[in-house]
Amino acid sequence: MPIEPIIKILFIFSVMVMGLAPIITWIERKQSAVMQDRIGANRADLNGITILGLLHPAADVIKLMMKEDMVPEGANRVMHMLSPLIAAVPAIMAFAVIPFGGVYVFGDTTLNLVGADIDWGLLYIFVLGSIAAYGNVVAGWSSNNNWSMLGGLRASAQMISYEVTMGLTIVGIFMVFQTLRLSDMALAQDTSFRVLGFLDVHFGLNWAWIDWIRLPAWGIIYQPLGFLMFLTAVMAENKRPPFDLPEGESEIIAGYHLEYSGMRFGLFFMSEFIEIILIAALTTTLFLGGWAVPWLSTETIINGISSVMGTGFATGLCILIHFVSFLLKVIFMIWVQMLIRWSLPRFRYDQVMSLCWKILLPLSIANIFVTGAVLLWVKG
Repeated sequence: MPIEPIIKILFIFSVMVMGLAPIITWIERKQSAVMQDRIGANRADLNGITILGLLHPAADVIKLMMKEDMVPEGANRVMHMLSPLIAAVPAIMAFAVIPFGGVYVFGDTTLNLVGADIDWGLLYIFVLGSIAAYGNVVAGWSSNNNWSMLGGLRASAQMISYEVTMGLTIVGIFMVFQTLRLSDMALAQDTSFRVLGFLDVHFGLNWAWIDWIRLPAWGIIYQPLGFLMFLTAVMAENKRPPFDLPEGESEIIAGYHLEYSGMRFGLFFMSEFIEIILIAALTTTLFLGGWAVPWLSTETIINGISSVMGTGFATGLCILIHFVSFLLKVIFMIWVQMLIRWSLPRFRYDQVMSLCWKILLPLSIANIFVTGAVLLWVKG
């Protein structure tokens, strides 16, 4: 068996999933505390050392493992046990197509920093996202509880509604980059474009300073409205506040995972945080240039370093720079999601549906037509 795919899988699972997901529980507590002028989590300690509350994620895991795992009377035991796995496993599998670096050449060896570089990578993520939603729906149905069932129905209605809109919001990105392969989308953003280039193309004003005014060729520059709509739709798909109506504690107690305890509840809990990382990584790849460094293409980095340190060292350092760039963008998008989570109150359910069908859906369709018209004009 080739060793490279195994290394990539272990890296994705250990760093992106098992590394960031527990820390996000700490980030959510601390960021909310800062925004609300509180101290935040600081009680869990080891010999009096609290490490800024970083021991709380470990304390949470121990607590969940020690809790009694109960199945309510009359519940469908098999589906009740499988539902947390249906919700968690697809979220982890989706990381297989997220590129955390580009393609690098070491002599006769080519290294591609993506688990599975498939042509339909974005569709793969959407399919897994739809499957994960079944875990929430089945959990509500199998629990033999009216409140859980209502939470499952809300989750299904929200998933069906925002799945359509989420797909339409990124059609503009397909049209701009002409591909569904995530690695190709990231590679297309590893460059910059002249903001005033139209003066040269249409009016023949070939002034030298025109080349100096450049912007990164990122998806958010081409599709700013698409970025805002996609982030809104994907957060609603993940049922994060202010779209957490399927878990509305003030209305339906705890929603679809009301009858879950112990590590089964922990799987639902962790799947939501894993999806936060996935949303951040996918948004980074589509709209924030992926692993690309602004105004510094891969060739620029390698050529600039290789003249002093050699090509092999320059390529290795470029890999490190690209991964750090990708990770910083992911952390920034996690911060943005937490900022939204602690800034806006929970919507009413009719407001959630109205936002999707009356605002986001028409805007996403209009964005497709405008993008098509602009592309035709530019190519013409």
